[in-house]
Amino acid sequence: MDIVKISLLGMSGVVLGFFLKGIKSEYSLFVTMGVGIMILELAVGKLEYLFQSAGQLKEMLPVSQEYFSTLIKMVAITYVGQFSAGICKDAGQQATAAQIELFCKLSVFVLSMPVLMALLSAIQEFLI
Repeated sequence: MDIVKISLLGMSGVVLGFFLKGIKSEYSLFVTMGVGIMILELAVGKLEYLFQSAGQLKEMLPVSQEYFSTLIKMVAITYVGQFSAGICKDAGQQATAAQIELFCKLSVFVLSMPVLMALLSAIQEFLI
């Protein structure tokens, strides 16, 4: 039922923002940011469950803890970046949104380098 609440909240925010855009466009931005923050707050409960499940997976799988934490960081970077870029786009700041997205992509790439290097090392050991 949470998806219904969040969907209704989002649609209400869009409609309210649409009406306010004709009266005072700056209020539309505040409505968008407020709705986004409320949805993010509702999602925190889901994130807590995901982190608990990820901890259980980490204990069950014979994978290095470093790789698992890197994966969690990558997912967090993408979600935070997408949320921030979406708010910037709603505010009409497409250039800033593009810069946030670029920085997030570069951050994920930098985080993935140790994993890629370990994979290449493992492949090289099999070939020798």
